[in-house]
Amino acid sequence: MTMNPRLRKLALTVHVISSVGWLGAVVVFLALALVGLAGKDAQTVRAAYLVMGPTAWLVLVPSALASLLTGLVQSLGTTWGLFRHYWVLFKLLINIGAIIVLLMYMRTLSYLADVAAAPGDDLGALREPSPMIHAVLALLLLIVATVLAVYKPRGTTAYGQRVQDGRRTAAVRERGATQV
Repeated sequence: MTMNPRLRKLALTVHVISSVGWLGAVVVFLALALVGLAGKDAQTVRAAYLVMGPTAWLVLVPSALASLLTGLVQSLGTTWGLFRHYWVLFKLLINIGAIIVLLMYMRTLSYLADVAAAPGDDLGALREPSPMIHAVLALLLLIVATVLAVYKPRGTTAYGQRVQDGRRTAAVRERGATQV
């Protein structure tokens, strides 16, 4: 089933917006992680960690889930299909993997925010490189997904090949029936 052109463009637009929003949120998160890791002022470091949690829950997670949902709509409602092309499948796996890691990492972010909220001057526990590492890896994954979406490298899955062969066979049969 393919969507009509207007609906397809709307779905694509929403997918691009949510995906770009996710990418932008990861960049902001990376900036906060760098401030938290390298900041000299204790209040600034604490503030960075206190902002990371809400940023993750209110921007990263919803953007990631919206990107996944709209990507599924796009793939299922267009000729690209969900399992026909390797690049679509890889984007799906990147998205699902990144969301799983993000949701698992939320505990660590909550812990770091709790440490930042606690009174005291010991910032040792907040000098944690994991938020920066996670943000860099997420950024790399999202860049790979973007490159796949733009370049759409060739390569169909076995299922995609069977679908293409079936369409060719049907087209040949149809041409033969119209010539009789």
